[in-house]
Formats: sequence, C-alpha cells, structure tokens
Amino acid sequence: MALLGIDIGTTHCKAGFFKEDGSVIKIAVRPTITHYNQQGDPFFSPTEIWGNIASCLQEILFGCEEKVSAIGITSMAETGLLLDRSTGRPRTNFIPWFSRSAEAEAAEISNEDEPFDRFQKTGLHNSYKYGLAKILQLKKQDENILKGAVWLSASDYIAYMLTGNFATDYSLAARTYAFRIDQLTWDQPWMKHFNLPEQLFPEALPSGSKMGVTQSKELVELGIAPGIPVTIAGHDHLVAALAVGAINPGIVFDSIGTAESMVGTFEKKLLTEMDYTSGMTFGCHIVRDRFFWMGGISASGGSIEWFREQFSNQKMSYEDIMSLCIDVKEGPSRILYYPYLSGSGSPQPDPYARGAFIGLKASHQRKDLLKAMMEGTAYELESIRRSAERISGHPINRMISVGGGTKNRYWLQIKSDITNCHLTIPEINEATLLGAAITAGIGTGVYKSEEEAVSAIQFIHSQEIVPNQEFHQEYKCLYKEGYMGLQEQLRNFYRSFPSSPTNG
Repeated sequence: MALLGIDIGTTHCKAGFFKEDGSVIKIAVRPTITHYNQQGDPFFSPTEIWGNIASCLQEILFGCEEKVSAIGITSMAETGLLLDRSTGRPRTNFIPWFSRSAEAEAAEISNEDEPFDRFQKTGLHNSYKYGLAKILQLKKQDENILKGAVWLSASDYIAYMLTGNFATDYSLAARTYAFRIDQLTWDQPWMKHFNLPEQLFPEALPSGSKMGVTQSKELVELGIAPGIPVTIAGHDHLVAALAVGAINPGIVFDSIGTAESMVGTFEKKLLTEMDYTSGMTFGCHIVRDRFFWMGGISASGGSIEWFREQFSNQKMSYEDIMSLCIDVKEGPSRILYYPYLSGSGSPQPDPYARGAFIGLKASHQRKDLLKAMMEGTAYELESIRRSAERISGHPINRMISVGGGTKNRYWLQIKSDITNCHLTIPEINEATLLGAAITAGIGTGVYKSEEEAVSAIQFIHSQEIVPNQEFHQEYKCLYKEGYMGLQEQLRNFYRSFPSSPTNG
C-alpha cells in the first residue's frame, strides 16, 4: 500500500505516489495556467484545474501495482471559488490568492471591526487576499450569487470532485478571514454582519481527517478504485514543513522561491498585543493543537529573476549567475538592497514599499549588485527571524530550507552569515507533495502521530550550512545601523506619494 499526494499550486498542479518511508514511486506535473478577464483580473479555470489533476492521477496510476491506501490534498491557501451545492457546478472561476480585484472590499471590511479584536479571532491582518473580501466582491457584482452556493478552496474543490462531499480543513478555513482560530468554528455573527448565508462555507475539520471516499465511475477510468479515504492536508507551506520535520518550536521552515516564506510553530494560545504588532500572520497548523506564525518576502527569488532580466542584453542563465557569485569579493558588499519590488510582507506589511539600492560607487559591477540583492533578501529574513523570536519566546538558530533558491550555495551561505543560523537543506524535491501524502497517512492511521511520520521518512540531508562568525559580526552591524536604520525613512518617502500600490 502507498500514499497519494495532490498539490494544486500557483504555477503547477502535481500528483505523487509515495511509499510509507517517503520514497517516490512516481510523480506527474501539469502547468497551472493563469487567465485574465476583460478587466485584467487573473483567474484559474476550475475545469482546467480538475483536468490537470485527473491527467496527473491517470499518469501515475497507469500500470502501477501499488494500491492507494489514502489520498491527501494540499494547495495554495487563499485561492477559492463558489460552487452550486445542488448541481456541483462552479458558479465562478477560481480567484487566485494574488488577485487584487477585491481591494475595495478589503478596505470596507477594515471599517467594520476593531482590528486587534478581529486579529485575536482570525490570526490575520485584513487583506484583499482572503476569502471574505473576494466573496463580498462577487456579491456586489451579483446579489443572488451566494444563494445555494458554497465557497471552496482549491483543495476543497478537488476533494469534492473525488468524493462528492463538501469539507475543508482548519488551516485553509483560517485564510478566509471568517473563521475563528480560537474556537475552530465559522464566525456566524461576523458572517451575519455582511448578510452572508450560514451555509456559505463547508464543514471545517482537523487537517488530514477523512472527509469522504472515492466513489465515481470517472475515477475508476483514472485508475482510482472506489472507497479510498480522501483527506484535506491543508495549507501548502505547513504541509511542506511537516515533510521535512520542521514542526517543533525553534526549528523554522524556510521556503525559497519567487517569494520566500518563513514558518514556525508554537502551542495554541490566545494571541496577544505583541503578536498583533509583530506584523506576522498566524493560523491553525496542520499539527494538532498547534498554531503557526508566518513571515514572507514577496520578491526574494523574484529579485534574482529581475536581475537576470535587467542586467544583460539577454536573460542571464543560472550558470551566469553562479559565475558572478564565485567572482565576487568575500564578506559584506556594504551596498544595501531593499527587496520590495512588489511591496513588503511580514513583519512590516506595506504595499507601498519600493525596492532600492543604497551605497553605489562607480567601481561597482554587476557581481556586486547581485551580491547586494542576496544580502538584502537575507537582511529581510533576519528581520522576520528576530520578530519571530520575540513572539515565540524560543531562540531561532536553525532553519530547514527547501525550494529553487537552495540550489545557490553562495546565497545560502549569505543567509547563514546574516541570520547566524545553521541551515539544513534536505535532499527532497517535492516536499509539499510528500507532506500531503504523509498527512493523509496520519489521518488514516498509517502513522500514529506527526512525530512518528517524520521519523519514518527516509531522506538524506545533502547540505549543512554553518555561519561564518567573522562575517556575521560585520553583517550584524550593517543590519542594525544600515538596513534597519534607513528603512523607515525610505518607507515614509514612498508613502508620501499618492500613487497606488500597483502603479510605479
């Protein structure tokens, strides 16, 4: 018997088949295509998303002798759609997490409750990303659209297509701004305040709970037998953190891609004023009775991508990037770079923040700017780490890093030197997929606990990065006196302009 994981991501849809020790049997991948409507707003087609997943399942299960013991589904967190409860047909396309189309509705929501009170209930600072703002936007466009409808995340939708049942998990429910993480229930008084139907959201369950079994004839054609337990694993970052064992306080999960997310865990508690002012977001972890904190850099790897496109006549290859890294002088560049190409995230969320270089000389070359960009993203990571230490009460001196950014050893060393953290880079390519499969295994009794599941996974830690203490001391001074010392002046400068967050 083996475990099957499904991952609906921003750029790809994936399905993976794993043995109970985490070893891969087979993985299939399809692109997630972003479409745009006449107003220029992005959307995903639910028909395409299901078609991608169905195609992936057929590919990995065709001719496979292993039997599926359970299915776990994970996805991008805030992306959602409205589905007709009676017919099971989508009433809308998926509105992606990154769509800014509900900014006006988010602004209206901000006026409806005291921010700290809402934060204690949801763990969130209000944003256009969350489901509530998207729902109010749809309601404004069509006042009847919510009647007999259910709001589903991407994970929930695929689970429905497999089982015919409506459900979500706590970690995804918590990204709607309508779920109380302190009580693990939908906030009916808050929903009533906006005249939302009581049954708008599906039943919320602990992550990995069996929400149904496979049962349609169409699935048999894909190679999926009837009666297989289906679970919603939850928020993709949390699922990936489980796969690499970053589930205890003091061990932080760092996912390095176009954006970078830093995730930690702590025992469930009433959120405080300190948590609120930290700027971090909080929510229900997929590990039982735990919360998570999360901070992010929206243009981490995105900064390197921008460099590749702007500093050469043709887009630089990754080999070109590595050649520049090798050629640059050791130690701090003393150029400050602020990685706010698309605003800044936690712990100082600010859509008006802008990127900047400070300290350039005529002698500086491309390689120096590249290093400064890597340092700038690491300074921002250090800002998140320090904020997380304050709110968690635990020293953070170790990070487990995954994602495309881990291929650049030079960048990892800079991160280690600036944060003074040991970095572990596990030899795993599909942490999110594996985490979804593991979560299904926990929920259906294959593993007795998260700890047992992590112990059962056999992967080799391919790299250990240790900080250079001499460089760390130099970076520590530059961080305090330079990066943080000048940051607020830059933020105030850009806030003084009336341009919108999305315009230059």
